[in-house]
Amino acid sequence: MSLTSDEITSQPGIWREALASHRGRAADLLRMPGARVLVLGCGTSAFVAESFAALRESAGLGVTDAAYASEPWPWRDYDAVIALSRSGTTTEVIAALDALPKGVRTIAVTGVPDSPVADRVDDVLLLDFADEKSVVQTRFPTTFLLLARAAFGEDVDDLPDRAERALGEPLGIDTAAYSHFVYLGTGWTYGLAQEAALKIREAAQAWAESYPLLDYRHGPLAVADERSLVWMIGRTEQTLIDDVERVGATVIARGDDPLIELANAQRLAVDIAAHRGLNPDEPRNLTRSIVLS
Repeated sequence: MSLTSDEITSQPGIWREALASHRGRAADLLRMPGARVLVLGCGTSAFVAESFAALRESAGLGVTDAAYASEPWPWRDYDAVIALSRSGTTTEVIAALDALPKGVRTIAVTGVPDSPVADRVDDVLLLDFADEKSVVQTRFPTTFLLLARAAFGEDVDDLPDRAERALGEPLGIDTAAYSHFVYLGTGWTYGLAQEAALKIREAAQAWAESYPLLDYRHGPLAVADERSLVWMIGRTEQTLIDDVERVGATVIARGDDPLIELANAQRLAVDIAAHRGLNPDEPRNLTRSIVLS
């Protein structure tokens, strides 16, 4: 059992702790009704930022944009900026915070107190109980999104129990049968699809892609074949399932809660790594945090 596997299967317990102890704090910091908010991150955190932005706008709480901390973005008089950084040391996130206009409220979501990111902001949503030793992020991003959904009014109290049952079941996927993995999402789950594909690339060094659900027909379907596994996270679409299966690819369209789907996608990444003789805890060319000199 790898460290990453342990962290994946720990998620139901971590989610329970988050809902029991951090729900109020998350609501205070993440709702900000009517505020114009920018959410920044790198890598996994950038994809989570996209999901968060879609969730907050859908909840009617105000304009919410997501951006890569490493990419310049047009300033739009935001009232607040949320910086996502598990380690609190990501160089691009620090630089983005330092470049903000004065007077903008800043909030960090991090797993490490007294870190450079935490020291630069007005408020911190500290999720140190969800932090991870592994390079590959799993439970930290899902815990943040669970808290965000709770803060925005969704009933997510049953998700830890449902996730525990789902993670206790075998995946039932023959990893040796596939060499091409595709994740599809829509709305807030498109960020999850991007994160799921990233897990395959990071942990298993395998070919993985992600697209908005209905855009998959518009070109990417051309490379699908019998060695392709196409996984729809959240909403499913029968006509698209039919189109994908027609070219010989396998479709997973379980329609379970998207965070549970992401946790199972994380499990698949670990299984593929094991099949390839790789260690998912130490991905090639990667470190836990990008700190540039």
